[in-house]
Amino acid sequence: MRRPLRLLPLSLSIAACLSGPALAADEKPLSWALCPAGDVLAPFEGAPPAAQPGAPARNEQPTDIEGDRLSGTETQPQYQGNVALVRGDQFLGTDDMRFDTETGTYVAEGNVRYQDSGIRIVADRAQGDQDADTHVITNIRYQLVDRRGNGGADSINLRGAQGQLHHSTYSTCDPDQRAWELRAQRIDVDSDEGFGVARNAVLRMGRFPVLYVPWFKFPVDDRRQTGLLYPSVSMSGRNGFDYRQPVYLNLAPNYDMTLTPRWMSKRGLMLDSEFRYLYEGGRGTIEGAYMPSDELRDRDRGRFGFTGYHNIDSHWQARASLGWVSDDRYVEDFANRLNGVSASYIQSTAGVYGTGQYWNAGAMAEHFQLTDYTLTDANLPYSRLPRVFVNWEQPLGHWFDAGVYAEAVRFQHTERPGGSRLDVKPYLSARLAGPAWYVTPTLAWRYTAYKLDEDLAAQLGGDDSPTRSLPVASLDAGLYFDRDTTWDGDAYLHTLEPRLFYLNAPYREQDGLPLFDTRPFTFSWGQLFRDNRYSGADRQTDANQLTVALTTRLIRQADGREKLSASLGQIRYFEDSRVVAPGETPVAQGKSAWVADANYMINDRWNLGASYQWDPKFRREDLASVRARYLWPNDGVVNLGYRYRRDLLEQADFSFLYPVSPTWSVVGRYYHSIQDDKLLEAIAGVQWDSCCLAVRALARRYVRNREGDLDNAIQVEFVLKGLGSAGQDTERTLRRAILGYHRDDLYLVPPSNTTPDPDDYDPNLIP
Repeated sequence: MRRPLRLLPLSLSIAACLSGPALAADEKPLSWALCPAGDVLAPFEGAPPAAQPGAPARNEQPTDIEGDRLSGTETQPQYQGNVALVRGDQFLGTDDMRFDTETGTYVAEGNVRYQDSGIRIVADRAQGDQDADTHVITNIRYQLVDRRGNGGADSINLRGAQGQLHHSTYSTCDPDQRAWELRAQRIDVDSDEGFGVARNAVLRMGRFPVLYVPWFKFPVDDRRQTGLLYPSVSMSGRNGFDYRQPVYLNLAPNYDMTLTPRWMSKRGLMLDSEFRYLYEGGRGTIEGAYMPSDELRDRDRGRFGFTGYHNIDSHWQARASLGWVSDDRYVEDFANRLNGVSASYIQSTAGVYGTGQYWNAGAMAEHFQLTDYTLTDANLPYSRLPRVFVNWEQPLGHWFDAGVYAEAVRFQHTERPGGSRLDVKPYLSARLAGPAWYVTPTLAWRYTAYKLDEDLAAQLGGDDSPTRSLPVASLDAGLYFDRDTTWDGDAYLHTLEPRLFYLNAPYREQDGLPLFDTRPFTFSWGQLFRDNRYSGADRQTDANQLTVALTTRLIRQADGREKLSASLGQIRYFEDSRVVAPGETPVAQGKSAWVADANYMINDRWNLGASYQWDPKFRREDLASVRARYLWPNDGVVNLGYRYRRDLLEQADFSFLYPVSPTWSVVGRYYHSIQDDKLLEAIAGVQWDSCCLAVRALARRYVRNREGDLDNAIQVEFVLKGLGSAGQDTERTLRRAILGYHRDDLYLVPPSNTTPDPDDYDPNLIP
């Protein structure tokens, strides 16, 4: 028997009340692999499926009600036995329901059940007044489907958008294994305002209370709320006891601020801040820190950073990344990564950039600030104030491409004379290709002109307007052979890919040209196929040379993965190259070093890789790199690495994540400079992980300054899954130190970071 009836309006209010604590959840990706397979509350029989995208809103859908028996009157019906109300994805079931259509009052008793896409609830009794929008539900148990949270409450009183819970609990743990639980004597919720207030809240770890909060406010929806965030605590030999307490300020819907007072027992008090804004055409972040008196340096310290963009129209965008620090030791003192120690300067850029179907262009300014106290400002790169560039390339029919690269730059420096440079390079290229071959001849003309400051012109011979122009011709050709083969019973595609690259450029005397932003590229596989061995326009190599290279691959046909890839190449110089940069060894007629690179997937767990350069002229190795990775079951990983470059470095790197059991794992890294016989970084730690709780403890020893002094640090983090984390961000440290700490990291290239935050500093150095 069926009769249309308005579904009881409980779901949104109940969900807001019960899920409030969960909405303080950490933004980090969480692993629920150790959770029991079953639900705390299984889906109810007769409940509809989850709402599908594009389905009508709940309030636009009809409500159906049915039961085994219907009694009472037209205005006071009573449904008994397997009563079910359904509207969209909502379901309300009970054993007995009485409803007064004139007064709007109802009573549901016996096995009261509610379910929608986000929550499941069971209760003993529910009663209320739909017209007055007041409801009372008693003895509740619930499960948040999306957030995995569960808990209960003695009773809930609802009046419109406001609700009150008595003796409520929340946890993401299984009820039989409560590693942690949040209990509150009373929680008041206002879903219109978007916040709740918990009173006399206690966080319990197992049977023991670890935190008591008499009063705290929390959000109950996606609207942000002003309040305290989780603190961070660490200990290091450089800073001593280090405590950070972030305070979040929700200033407006489209901008906010986080203030972070930080106290270091060896240095003093610092205030860190981050201001974020967002609007229809762009977004940005402003960061700053100030320490009125660093007790170790006996001076005020501070930093400033800005990153942001503004979309001017569909083709043009303004972008900026600015940084400043108070002194040249700031980055080293407050960074906890090796990159922070090795960074020599902060790069600030601002400009306007455009892109179209066949072109891209930009106008920008760039400035550098020294962060290495062992150097002087004379060692800084030239600032480009401004730089304007245009790239254009467009097909000409079916066979040709025409293009031009043009750049105009004004170089300035506080310690050295500068000048201006115009560089133009038009080119024409042919596209000749078939299914198994390609030939790409390219003819370019490069013209470079300068206007030098008087002092710089005097240093270079007296000409303040030197120029250089020359043709550059290249021919890139390759073949592609393939065959089907088998290896150990698996089907593979075996390829053989020979490649030739010929480069010819006549000699032009360039000793009278300055070196603003140009230096030789490090010799590598990519250098075999470039038309210039210099990074900038101040030098254009003369060349009469041929690169011969060969690549072979074994591609597993079942999934497209490479079982093996190997490449070998060498340049044959038919003439001496006479163009050199100061301090550079000229390239003589003959053969370059052999460049080899190989990767071999032994199986789905073992992977080996190697790079090697051998110079036959001097019978010596210039570079050697060996890397190996083994993936243990249960997300374990081991990385081995060896890196050698002649006269520059020799290093060994070992890191691992070893799962001792499903819950316990050990992590570590040992990074050593063989050339200097010195430790660069060592990490040892343990992790304990459960369905709803994770604890990580690390001990670190790492190089903290340019003199090579070592620092010690201890980091501890507690992760209450679904609630948040407290302590130092150990996960960021481990993801940086152990490739594959998260399996997804094996397939991602980390983004560059030019924001001058010492904790994340990753310098964008000029080649």
